[in-house]
Amino acid sequence: MQATIATILAKAQTEFSALQTRAEFETAKARYVGPNGEFTALLKQMGSVPKDQRPALGKLINEAKVRLQSLLDAALRTIADREIAAQLGPAVDPTLPSPDAGPGTYHPLTLVREEMCRILRRAGFSVADGPEVDTEFYNFDALNTPPEHPARDVQDTFFFPENARFGNVSKRVPEERYLLRSHTSTVQIRTMLKRPPPIRIVSPGRVFRRDTTDATHSANFHQLECLYVDRDVTVRDLKALLDYIFAALLGPDTKTRFRPHYFGYTEPSFEVDLSARHLPKVNKEWIEIGGCGMVDPSVFEAVGYDPEVWTGYAFGMGLERLAMLLYGIDDIRYFYQNDLRFLRQFA
Repeated sequence: MQATIATILAKAQTEFSALQTRAEFETAKARYVGPNGEFTALLKQMGSVPKDQRPALGKLINEAKVRLQSLLDAALRTIADREIAAQLGPAVDPTLPSPDAGPGTYHPLTLVREEMCRILRRAGFSVADGPEVDTEFYNFDALNTPPEHPARDVQDTFFFPENARFGNVSKRVPEERYLLRSHTSTVQIRTMLKRPPPIRIVSPGRVFRRDTTDATHSANFHQLECLYVDRDVTVRDLKALLDYIFAALLGPDTKTRFRPHYFGYTEPSFEVDLSARHLPKVNKEWIEIGGCGMVDPSVFEAVGYDPEVWTGYAFGMGLERLAMLLYGIDDIRYFYQNDLRFLRQFA
């Protein structure tokens, strides 16, 4: 019996080392440990072995069984490695030139953001930036948002734990919390605290709100907001700029209109609609595109400006909304999926 086992193991080792495919592996495995396999036949002979020899023979068979299983495992690993190598192909030489078909392109949101910034630069605006992690003062308090406002609830805004610390973002008061900014108006407050008027800035950037993701909503999206502070600024100046922006971006046939609204940081406040019959996939005479208004005097007081001397306007809109109108995109989720079939359309 011991000689038979040794013969089986030697033959298995030779045969398994020569296997090339999984089909060959399964066939060879069945010849040894299948229902009619050679090793299985040995196990069936245990019943005819004298009782006094069974312990020694059982130990010998168990050791052979372990050895046979290790040979099977090694053969399967070799076949799997060979399959992966075939999928990967020949080794890559990193010193060779890139085989890429050509240069990449900007993301559609980047294209819209940069075009909006170019349009506003021609109108005298400069681009301002700020941190995506901010504090309640910049996101709410300085913008005349009272403590009981629904936007300050944890169901609407992403707050960090009270023990969170950020070395590059200072708190105005120790009790306030850190949060992910819910609008880029925080950049307007930071800019006004740094320098005196006149100010004319555009602040594009990513913002965060607790929205349920669907075709038109996302918890992470992008805004573009503008602020103009000077003497004798009026609603007429605001309307003229918005007319200019949308005509430059969407075509000279685009018109805008104001509808009265309420925002805590502007007074008077308006929703902005634009005519959309000429835009792709839009079958409405008017669609809402953003919010605007004249800066509330309390906001000027929060940053140390004299509201008796200075006036200004502010407006904001979503970049995803603009891109969807401009390119005829009907689902906001396409912007975040990194699907090359989608992105290559903007090359």
